[in-house]
Formats: sequence, structure tokens, C-alpha cells
Amino acid sequence: MANLDDLYREIILDHYRTPRNRGELTSPSTIRTEGFNPLCGDELVVYLDVQDGVIVDIKLTGHGCSISQASSSMMSAAVKGKTVDEARATIERFKQLMTVHESTLDGNGEAPVADIRTMGELAALQGVVKFPVRIKCATLAWNTLSQGLDEA
Repeated sequence: MANLDDLYREIILDHYRTPRNRGELTSPSTIRTEGFNPLCGDELVVYLDVQDGVIVDIKLTGHGCSISQASSSMMSAAVKGKTVDEARATIERFKQLMTVHESTLDGNGEAPVADIRTMGELAALQGVVKFPVRIKCATLAWNTLSQGLDEA
């Protein structure tokens, strides 16, 4: 399990140090949505270019903690090129990953480990659930994306 934790930590640090899809979109059809986490000061702007129900491009600006920045980078990579419906399904899966219910705990009180084969790099953020105050950091980008998709 330690090797998996190390891998997940490296994935998060990679996305924090080298974020994907940074920048702005400026076309007239760009959807711009702002997100803010008042608990720790994370700020994010999501720019979406949605054409014919597909997220053709996504860009991000803002600043915040390593979790919020890594999560936003991972989110943008996960939904770029997907349909709006596929993106909404990914949002839902990610939010489920961030929610631990007592009914899902194993006999030792541990949450099930997300399978990197099905969740991809997003599984690396599962460890955030151990720190409830950081869940809002991890979900900021996803909530902001959801708001932007509502405008699409």
C-alpha cells in the first residue's frame, strides 16, 4: 500500500508543479465560471469551449493550495474532449470518490481503495477524504466545472 501512496503523491505533485490546461480562452462563445473556497482562499476560473455538446477546450486560471490546483489540472485533463454528459458522469464519479459513507467501509473501518485502472489519475485524490477540511479544496474545480456546464 505504501508504494501506491507514493505513486498517488507523485501524481498530485506532478499536476501541482506542471498544471495542465493553464491559461484563458477568449472566443466570444467561451463560458467563464468562477469558483472560490473561502475556507482557505482557493480561487479558480474555468474557461470552457463547448461545441455540439463536446468540451472542445478547457483552460484554467487561479491560485490555491496544492490539492485544489492539482485537482483542477486533473479535472481539465479528464474532461477535455468529452461530451457534456460524459463530463457530468465524471463529475459524479469524482464526487462519489470524495464521499465516504459508513456503509462503504470494510471490516477495518477503511474506505475502499479507488482503482487507478478505472479512475485514472483521479484515484490519486482519494486520500483527501482522510482530511475532511481538504475535500472542499479537491472539489472546487469540479463544482466550478459543473456550474459552467449548466451554462453550456
